[in-house]
Amino acid sequence: MNLPQHKHLIDVKWVFKTKFKSNSSIIKHKARLVAKGFLQKLGVDFTNVYAPIARLETVRLVIVVASWRNWEISQLDVKSTFLNGPLKEKVYVKQPPGFERRAKEQKVFKQQKTLYGLRQALRAWNKCWNKCIDLF
Repeated sequence: MNLPQHKHLIDVKWVFKTKFKSNSSIIKHKARLVAKGFLQKLGVDFTNVYAPIARLETVRLVIVVASWRNWEISQLDVKSTFLNGPLKEKVYVKQPPGFERRAKEQKVFKQQKTLYGLRQALRAWNKCWNKCIDLF
């Protein structure tokens, strides 16, 4: 799609990382597409970025109470956290470097879900998570 008038375009970049074993041999190569969120403008690309997080003191208190009452503690690690939150704002990003379509370089992508680096990614994930918790 073409960039709509009065909309801001956000650039993206690839971030590469190499994972190593303890003996310095390579386990795997990783690539991640990241939005340059520092280019976003408040009120244009996003309106609110607040997402509640637990303070360290609160986490310590929960662990102490669980230990005192012999409760079992579980941990949840979501590897693609910032890729699952649905966006309510209209965010347009450039085509990723190396994946531009010939003769269509001016075309852009409209993001449906968050990307790493977007300012509203944490809030979008938090809203998504709260909906899941409300089901229980």
